[in-house]
Amino acid sequence: MGLKLIGSIAALVLIAACETVPEEVAETDGGGATALSAADPQVAAVPVTPELEVAVAQVGKWPPAPGTFDEFIKVVGDRIFFGFDQIALLPKAQETLKRQAEWLLLYPATSLVIQGHADERGTREYNLALGERRANAVRNFLIALNVDASRLSTVSYGKERPVALGSNVTAWGLNRRAVSQVGPGHP
Repeated sequence: MGLKLIGSIAALVLIAACETVPEEVAETDGGGATALSAADPQVAAVPVTPELEVAVAQVGKWPPAPGTFDEFIKVVGDRIFFGFDQIALLPKAQETLKRQAEWLLLYPATSLVIQGHADERGTREYNLALGERRANAVRNFLIALNVDASRLSTVSYGKERPVALGSNVTAWGLNRRAVSQVGPGHP
């Protein structure tokens, strides 16, 4: 029963994703798929086959489109990590930042907001300053790789926005980071 329900939902998603929009609609209102429901005869007529289930399972596993925020996160990498109380860029971090610089040079209309973060240890003020130094270290590295400084801004969140909760080595390591966020107006 559960597999049939999942298969039916998957069929709906696949049909909605494959629907074409007439040219006159696409040109006037931006297009978009029409909402379909299980009561729709087009949907009800689609048999759920093993091939369809495999095709639906593959949705989202294709490489992201070039120049998209999705590509930036999944292919380029949007975050780097730091050692305890450090702003030094580790070799792995430098590799990620080199990919970011290459990507930014391919898409010159794109800007980044570089967020600096710290783990929970230390005072709020100290961690805000540490987050700022981390964000600036990333910004300066990207500038040294020929990214225009006007495309890069920084913000520090200190310990205020942890991605991992807990008072342990793993959580602290995940929270000592800089995250590059593609600026507004980019797909």
